[in-house]
Amino acid sequence: MPTATVERKVKPINQNLRCNERIRVSPVRLIGDDNEQLGIMPNYEAMRLAREAGLDLVEVAPNVRPPVCRLMNYGKWKYTQKKNVKKQHEQQLKQVRLRPKTDTHDREIKLKKAIKFFLKGDKVQFTMVFRGRERFRREIAFGIFKSILDEFGSKVKVERPPSMDGRHMIMILSAALGAFGDPEEKEANTEKREGPAPQADAKAAEPKAPEPEAAEPKAAEPEATAPEPEPARAQRSE
Repeated sequence: MPTATVERKVKPINQNLRCNERIRVSPVRLIGDDNEQLGIMPNYEAMRLAREAGLDLVEVAPNVRPPVCRLMNYGKWKYTQKKNVKKQHEQQLKQVRLRPKTDTHDREIKLKKAIKFFLKGDKVQFTMVFRGRERFRREIAFGIFKSILDEFGSKVKVERPPSMDGRHMIMILSAALGAFGDPEEKEANTEKREGPAPQADAKAAEPKAPEPEAAEPKAAEPEATAPEPEPARAQRSE
């Protein structure tokens, strides 16, 4: 199904600058890594300073004379530029197809699908498909579209009210600002609800070793008593 896209222009960043041996123009105006002006010098002298500093010589303004070059870490700069460019979603027109005989359960599934599109920032085109003599019962399609609008309420804006387009009836809706929440915030909240990391779960699932039972106190042994002295025997008288 072809989808219409609304392009959002993002200012391109020129990351294909000439650097090091690709710079053939001489002399050049050199700027240091800390934005200090190092003056105009031959190309080879600027290259020597770049090697001594462990940096790249990058041509940042090639259309002036002499061209402006700068000492920088070119790879790190390109990575930073890509990281700073915020990815913007291209708004698309998604389609949800319905039938006059679609039951309530299937219609709820279709609406959940539409909500996912709204969360991504897309518009949704509800297309009512007629078959045979169904196209003569348009009031059924209008009633279904009205129930969809009543269910969404103020969360959506009507871009195109229900109307016939050939043999189909079409209605286009878009999400109201902030009606379905911020997709990035929703994703972050989903990650928080996922719970601890799998390693933590594995550790929690490990059975704990039974704690050693406390040893019962031994009964106190009776103290050893000195043997009682035997009674002295009476001496016989002779």
